[in-house]
Amino acid sequence: MLRADALTKTYTSGGRDLTVLKDITFTLEPGGFLAIVGPSGSGKTTLLGLLAGLDRPTSGAVHLDGQDLAALDEDDRARLRGQKVGFVFQSFQLIPTLTARENIEVPLELLGQEAGARADELLARVGLADRGHHYPIQLSGGEQQRVAMARAFANRPKILFADEPTGNLDRTNGHSIVELLIELNRTLGTTLVLVTHDLELAAKAKRMLRLADGLVVEDRTS
Repeated sequence: MLRADALTKTYTSGGRDLTVLKDITFTLEPGGFLAIVGPSGSGKTTLLGLLAGLDRPTSGAVHLDGQDLAALDEDDRARLRGQKVGFVFQSFQLIPTLTARENIEVPLELLGQEAGARADELLARVGLADRGHHYPIQLSGGEQQRVAMARAFANRPKILFADEPTGNLDRTNGHSIVELLIELNRTLGTTLVLVTHDLELAAKAKRMLRLADGLVVEDRTS
């Protein structure tokens, strides 16, 4: 489902080159659950952006579901993400003027698909069947993240990228969100890539990559 070949990312800052990722190589099978961990500044979020096609590597390649992302222009990469990729962010990224149900409908409507029944199904799956008419400001942090997860799964993605999805939640809600991600990974077969600084949460993944100074220093399978 996902293959990274010798990924390197270098930025120019103040006239100097800063390499934040160095020669990252791994593969992830369909239905896999990978956690990427490491201290702040280790390159976790940069790696996630490269894997999802949100940014281009300085060198190396990413293959997502058999597609070489470097061979696609920006429009084609956006189309690929719309069809095959889901995202969950630390800050929820819900549209404040839309209800929970309407937020979930957005990615389906962009694809020209019927959205209402799928939105209701996902609201029930994440335990919010009676909250679909509420706006984000009327929901707790944990509820907003559940809506964000439902939206991420709306287009039945083959792979989901989650960037610190529990970062703005208390411990109880954070663990609840991760358990829900694991359940959806298991029942829907969606490949899951989770970036987190929480080693206890990362330990729930089937595989863990640990980054330090832009390098993979540990690749462990449970």
